[in-house]
Amino acid sequence: MLGENFVHFFTVQGFFIGIIFGILKSFDAEGLLFYTFVITIFFYLFSHIIIAFYYRTTTLRTYLFPKDIHERQLDIFVREINKREKLIDSAIKITDVAIKMNANDMEFKNA
Repeated sequence: MLGENFVHFFTVQGFFIGIIFGILKSFDAEGLLFYTFVITIFFYLFSHIIIAFYYRTTTLRTYLFPKDIHERQLDIFVREINKREKLIDSAIKITDVAIKMNANDMEFKNA
């Protein structure tokens, strides 16, 4: 939906809500007009705020995030993590072998 169409839709919605609220809250013509005008203006301004934030987030999202560079860096990090995991796994295997050898040496000393 275009931003302009959203403003029109939201303003008309505010107009009808203002009429209903004006009928329920006031019993004279000035009150009806006042509530209708105030609520319609509120909906009009609120729709502009919503659209401003929407465009701000969509334009920032497309221009500030370098996806290709980010993915390349993440791939490098994944490779580094995999290398370190292999190194840690081999260190664990070496320490397990050393613990078993130490346990065997202790058995021979005690026997």
